[in-house]
Amino acid sequence: MIWQTSRFSIDLERPKVMGIVNVTPDSFSDGGRHASTIAALRHCEQLLKDGADILDIGGESTRPGSPAVPLDEELARVVPLVREAVALGVPISVDTYKPAVMRAVLDLGADIVNDIWALRQPGAVAVVATHPQCGVCLMHMHRDPQTMQAAPMTGDVVPQVLSFLELHAHNLQAQGVKKDQILLDPGIGFGKTVEQNFALLARQNDLLGAGYPLLVGWSRKSSLGAVAGLDVDQRMVPSVAAAVLAVDRGASVVRVHDVRETVAALAVWSAMQRTG
Repeated sequence: MIWQTSRFSIDLERPKVMGIVNVTPDSFSDGGRHASTIAALRHCEQLLKDGADILDIGGESTRPGSPAVPLDEELARVVPLVREAVALGVPISVDTYKPAVMRAVLDLGADIVNDIWALRQPGAVAVVATHPQCGVCLMHMHRDPQTMQAAPMTGDVVPQVLSFLELHAHNLQAQGVKKDQILLDPGIGFGKTVEQNFALLARQNDLLGAGYPLLVGWSRKSSLGAVAGLDVDQRMVPSVAAAVLAVDRGASVVRVHDVRETVAALAVWSAMQRTG
């Protein structure tokens, strides 16, 4: 299976590791550590040495309760880094829901738009449609970052998430975006309870029934802290475990902070697959 992006046709036969690059002062896990362009670029280079297949650059924290970042500020954080990162020779994803940011980074050569709003902001679909080769990740989010955990979803979330993602993938294709450009993300932690997040993992095969590859992001999420009793800076081991479980259940891309450890764990998983 191929994920078609702006500059790369990504072979998903082997699960891919997407390394997180936050150029934010307030992300829940690593806010402020890579806020300057130079520091963030060095972090990109280190993630590639650690084995990352894709880099995901974000300039706005979407942790529960986080305030929206003004457009000019997000552009100032993201654009200088993307301008440098596109020369690193790997697919560059940008985590944004703002159409103006999407347009700016795609014009610079970025490969993927990773949108927590699933292109529901006015003008977002049009930007993607005018960049006909770019990859897209559509994520499910209940409500918005300011309110999603104050009033999380109710009932069985798996069919609700599946229906949402199928609808928005279908709508995107109706605008001319090809199916092989689209990945889906169930949105772990985005308006779900701990139990609902783990239901999405346990029944991930149901989500694959939509016919699209999955991108899954469990890294350092609060649900892992809830079951493991660990603070955010201590969640590397459960994060790696969740990534391997997601891959074992069919995820094609895992979005992680701890790239080196995840790559090593997936090497063990791959060895088992080859001999099994």
